[in-house]
Amino acid sequence: MHGQPLLIQALVYLAAGVVSVPIAKRLGLGSVLGYLIAGAVIGPFALSLVGQQADVMRFAEFGVVILLFLIGLEVRPALLWSMRKTIFGLGGAQVVATALAIGGAAMLLGLDWRTALAVGLVLAMSSTAIVLQTLDEKGLRQGPVGRAAFGVLLLQDLAVIPLFALLPLLAEGPVRLTAAHEGNLVSGLPGWAQALAVFGAVAVVVGIGRYLVRPIFRFIARAQLREIFTASALLIVIGVAALMQMVGLSPALGAFLAGVVLAESEFRRELEADIEPFRGLLLGLFFITVGASLDLGLVAKEPLLLLGIVFGLMALKFVVMFGLARLAGAHNKSAAAVATALSQGGEFAFVLLTFTVGAGVIEPQLAALLTAAVAVSMALTPLAMIAYEQIAIAADAAIPAVKHPDPTFDDGEPDIIVAGFGRFGQIVQRLLAGHGMRATTLDSDIEQIEVLRRFGRRVHYGDATRLDLLRAAGAERAKMLIVAIDDKEKATEMVETARQAFPNLTVVARAWDRPHAYELLNSGAHEVERETFEGALALSQKALERLGYSPAKAKKAVDLFRHYDRKTFDKLRPLWGGEDEAYVLASREAARTTERLLQEDLKRIRPDGGADGAQTSSQEEDVPQPV
Repeated sequence: MHGQPLLIQALVYLAAGVVSVPIAKRLGLGSVLGYLIAGAVIGPFALSLVGQQADVMRFAEFGVVILLFLIGLEVRPALLWSMRKTIFGLGGAQVVATALAIGGAAMLLGLDWRTALAVGLVLAMSSTAIVLQTLDEKGLRQGPVGRAAFGVLLLQDLAVIPLFALLPLLAEGPVRLTAAHEGNLVSGLPGWAQALAVFGAVAVVVGIGRYLVRPIFRFIARAQLREIFTASALLIVIGVAALMQMVGLSPALGAFLAGVVLAESEFRRELEADIEPFRGLLLGLFFITVGASLDLGLVAKEPLLLLGIVFGLMALKFVVMFGLARLAGAHNKSAAAVATALSQGGEFAFVLLTFTVGAGVIEPQLAALLTAAVAVSMALTPLAMIAYEQIAIAADAAIPAVKHPDPTFDDGEPDIIVAGFGRFGQIVQRLLAGHGMRATTLDSDIEQIEVLRRFGRRVHYGDATRLDLLRAAGAERAKMLIVAIDDKEKATEMVETARQAFPNLTVVARAWDRPHAYELLNSGAHEVERETFEGALALSQKALERLGYSPAKAKKAVDLFRHYDRKTFDKLRPLWGGEDEAYVLASREAARTTERLLQEDLKRIRPDGGADGAQTSSQEEDVPQPV
């Protein structure tokens, strides 16, 4: 089936994923394993429905590029500092200890020390794509296990950069800093020139990201064209990936660097939401192509050797990671989960193995065997996580659960999300932040964001009515969403969307007026507040004081009005229906009744009245006292 049209190949890949993934999910195997099995079945070494998958693999690898870009967007200085022990301590120790352990085992099997060390460094990497996807499906992504795994994976991704410079030094022949491949414009240059080109490309990415990309995004944001914003985000990712490929580095590393540069940008959340759909689709295609690349002929020819390498690799990485996690302060259950999740080889192994063959460090036959071993280990990871879960369940049933502190893995998720950071939203956020609440703030007015950032306010650009943006902002883990935008229709839409998608999220909303408050409550808001109501009451209190009331009497008058208004609000809510005549008539009657009762009570606290304000009618007994 060589030379098969690309559309037919795409049809086969998509059909395989659509059929296999739901079945795998239903069987409890997870989507990743479903993709890998589908790829193995349709690949050239089984049914050969797509022939040679090299062209599709190059396209599918863009899923890893996008994944690394999104990871880079999370690498903010605050995150690096809060997770410094996990990233640089646990992650650095994992790479070094695992590389030495695997290298030592390879030497015992007869490999030269240079080749053994190269093999250890390559196999020390784990699969960022598979680990994060699997942890997401298991609900472990945001807990101690997910944070520890993320820190280690982040260090591994960073370590790939120096590996491209270190691995060629292990070659017995002349040193080549970059592997010759299609698109590499510097492979024929001297070593110093190649290194200079690499550093120059990195400097260009950092410079453009800091001084050019933000003004461009601001210009596009003012146009309010979402599709152009998405296209611009993809342009940045593809452009940086292409630049890194031109100097012989991994495109995924370039995308990661671009994400890091934009991590402090106000457009970070919008970029995440726009890129996320492409990530899921292309990663699924990547997993299918990994499964298709599994040489079943080699597996059948050397099954015992291959299985020995796979299980030896996973067991060795598990032991090293478990020991390091325990030393870092994690308890046995978390340490075992992290070690199981990181026990496989990674997608960067495919890149590094190709690189080491081109640089003359590893022989092609050994590289082919290791490539198959890495692919099999990736396929076994979901099964390993299922086995871990069953063991953990059995252990929990035998031993009462005890909550252990895990000081190494700090949680940086927001407590509240503030949608709309105008005058109303700022006051709410400042008060809650003053009480120690971690807040993520969103606003779609780019001019407002620029002004606030000059005053040191951290605000993210984005339309908070979008479900994907709320999810990217952390709505699944946050305690509360505060809807403070001044667009009535969008506020109602946001409340309804948030309540449906995140049923455990408390939603507090700003209302335009009383009918809008009813709309918000009927859409699922837990609490509402009319935007001018309390301000008008505060001004009324000051006016009464200027007119001769004492502060205590003026406050009592305001409390009475608030009390009666609330009773009227609750009474009319069941009757509200837009311009319904019953609601209008009931509203008029309630207004007359409230005015009469209020006048009777206020007679007793007027400055010229006989009483000092201490005695009021019986209705005042229900007025809530200040807390």
